[in-house]
Amino acid sequence: MTVKRRNERFSKAIPTRIWKEEATAENPFTSQSCSCYGYDLMDLMKNRSFIEVLYLMLRGELPNPAQSELLEALMIALMNPGPRHPATRAAMNAGVGKTDTVHILPISLSILGGKHLGAGEIEDAMRFFRKMNKSKAEDVYNKILKERVPPNEGDWRPVPGFGSRFGDIDEMPRQFANYLKSLPGAGKSLSWGSKLADTVKPLKIGWLTTGVAAAVFSDLGFHPRDCAGLFQLLSSPGLLAHGLEMAKKPITAMPFLSDEEYKIEKTL
Repeated sequence: MTVKRRNERFSKAIPTRIWKEEATAENPFTSQSCSCYGYDLMDLMKNRSFIEVLYLMLRGELPNPAQSELLEALMIALMNPGPRHPATRAAMNAGVGKTDTVHILPISLSILGGKHLGAGEIEDAMRFFRKMNKSKAEDVYNKILKERVPPNEGDWRPVPGFGSRFGDIDEMPRQFANYLKSLPGAGKSLSWGSKLADTVKPLKIGWLTTGVAAAVFSDLGFHPRDCAGLFQLLSSPGLLAHGLEMAKKPITAMPFLSDEEYKIEKTL
């Protein structure tokens, strides 16, 4: 976005509906009270959970008990992408390489921002649910998936949030979805996604973790553009833990390819 005219009028103060601070009498730059969407921060500390306040900060209202339960369960499911995920490997490499630990999380989150099982796929997957969840899963299978050709090698991700991993259906996202859809806060996106996952089993594809997260975010009423960062936030604990674990170990703790495993190609 650019300034279009020299005399364009800018705000005199930074506007926000999220946060309000009351200055102390002695110093206008220090606060004696803070409130989030009108809720006093001290009251929130004493009476609300982290998940409830996180939801409040992103949606502008406190969740009901069913919404809180659903988001907390998803947070635990997403808490650690696992050592096979490229973002976790980035955290581990940064840690064992003795990168300043303050940089471990930003390094790994930049990798998690990609579309490969990352936050970059969340918005697309949420918009896919919005567009398709009025159609029958069988129709999506017959009209879209059956017409697409799987690649000769590598995994197949024909639609956002669904595909194969290591050539097969990823079991953990399927279990996540089965549990989450049983909770009172689950909605039509989780239900429809589960029907699609069952329908496409013959193609050896199913739920991906990004698809499960996108379905829950949709059922909780989040806007698609808001959820890439939320996915990164909920995945952060595992990335940080793996990076810190490796920061305490010698570099020999990580595998190192032997010379025989390198392929040196001749250049013209």
